[in-house]
Amino acid sequence: MNLFQSVEKIIEQYNHEQPFSGAVLVQKDGQYFEQGYGYANRAERLPNQSATRFGIASGCKIFTSVAICQLVQAGELSFDSYLKDCLDVSFPKFDPAVTIHHLLTHTSGIPDYFDEELMDDFEELWRALPMYSIQSPKDFLPLFQNNEMKFPPGERFSYNNAGFIVLGLIVEQTTGMAFTEYVEKNIFQPCGMSDSGYFRMDQLPERTALGYIDLDDATWKSNIYSLPVQGGPDGGAFTTVHDLGRFWDTLFQHQLLSPANTDILLTPHAMEDDDMYYGYGVWMLKQDHGVFKYFVMGSDPGVIMQSSVYPDSNIHVHIIGNIDRGAGMIAAKIDDVIAEGE
Repeated sequence: MNLFQSVEKIIEQYNHEQPFSGAVLVQKDGQYFEQGYGYANRAERLPNQSATRFGIASGCKIFTSVAICQLVQAGELSFDSYLKDCLDVSFPKFDPAVTIHHLLTHTSGIPDYFDEELMDDFEELWRALPMYSIQSPKDFLPLFQNNEMKFPPGERFSYNNAGFIVLGLIVEQTTGMAFTEYVEKNIFQPCGMSDSGYFRMDQLPERTALGYIDLDDATWKSNIYSLPVQGGPDGGAFTTVHDLGRFWDTLFQHQLLSPANTDILLTPHAMEDDDMYYGYGVWMLKQDHGVFKYFVMGSDPGVIMQSSVYPDSNIHVHIIGNIDRGAGMIAAKIDDVIAEGE
């Protein structure tokens, strides 16, 4: 059984237990497997396809990291630059030793607006603050700007969404451009990612899947009132499985960053656990011989994704869903198949 047949079987088996809704693309040696599952619009029964656009939640933190690396490469910033020297925003209780490197690696210790160590329901945020009021990075500031540090900078890894909001604000101040405009011009366009963008939830373009939240009574709702109206530096872009493939290809061809800065982006800077590491906006699963896969992942109400590159076998696997489950479990089983083949 070849790789593509194995992937198809994995998804078929998963669908017997709990149907996946989304799209999958697997690329190897110029060949690929692509397939859509479930519905992009349940009410109209419009099927998901490989060309369907989906939200990717935190999967787009890597775009923020690439943007910062581009500004470092241009001499505008340094990874060792202090936050206090890069941004004209007051954070009265932040440690002045926080650097861009700390923010990129989730080791800054700054307070988070959605602390995943303490909270598990993203929708809770919007009960006090209407999600419609969150339309740019600066709109997040009241949620964490005056809060206490969690720990001293560099002490440990603690996944932090607010850190990437701050990085987006640094991009805006340094370039004079809106963060989303910068990414679309300097990352999406060079990659040929013509189906990608930071689309408003109330202005979604054609071929965009609605995100669905399944309820306990066997009904469902869409996620339009569960997320900020527009994504930004910490998450919320829309893309397709094919555009994710274009992004990774362009990154590894050093057309976004120099070879040296690409290496810095993909260096395991922080350890989450024994095998899991974090670079700049990208996760790494390490095995005895080195990095088994580079990947990004994201999860929000009605959003699930994992996009992986296996450097030794040059296999790419992109999974995006418009529900909140499935991508991680499917990706883990594909990991096993690829590991057995190496």
